[in-house]
Amino acid sequence: MQVPVYSLKGEVVEQIELSQAVFDLPFNEAVVHQAMARQLANKRQGTASTKARSEVKGSTRKLYVQKHTGRARRGNIKSPLLRGGGVAFGPKPRSYHQAIPKKMKRLALKCLLSAKAREGNMKLVQELDLEAAKTKDMIRVLSSLGIDSPTLVLTAESTPAVVKSAANVPGVKVIPSALINAVDLLSHEKLIATVPAIRNIEQIWGE
Repeated sequence: MQVPVYSLKGEVVEQIELSQAVFDLPFNEAVVHQAMARQLANKRQGTASTKARSEVKGSTRKLYVQKHTGRARRGNIKSPLLRGGGVAFGPKPRSYHQAIPKKMKRLALKCLLSAKAREGNMKLVQELDLEAAKTKDMIRVLSSLGIDSPTLVLTAESTPAVVKSAANVPGVKVIPSALINAVDLLSHEKLIATVPAIRNIEQIWGE
């Protein structure tokens, strides 16, 4: 698969070959959905907690006599029906952790990367070298590449200047290529990657 490589001014400077094992796979909706659901579930803390009727502090005295009041048969003040009482079937601390086979996670990322390349939503640049952390420099790069929608920027390594330059640009996120994940790929329509970042992805996920 031949794709163009752009300069930071938006000019095509060369064509490179992408690995078909990573960027030319059919989209598997079931696998991608499972990878996304697993990632979102694993982000949940699971610390929500409520007190059941037996855990509420209070008297167990019957509030009033059983009969001849014309009112409901009322138990004690800890009833879930009363304000300050226990919570019926409320949440307790639990783990939402989900596991996924490594091959399935790998396939989901390949499907998403292939979809970006196939739909023309991926643009490659030679390098993303910004001398200083300036928001206007990142906006200028995005404008030169014709990008005006939520964008994920992949770099080969951690680049503080690029991260800070994109911090105040709405919808733009910068991450190292080794940390790509299903949620970020799905939540950003466009993908900008440096050539070294793409080669790094092919080396990690192309096995």
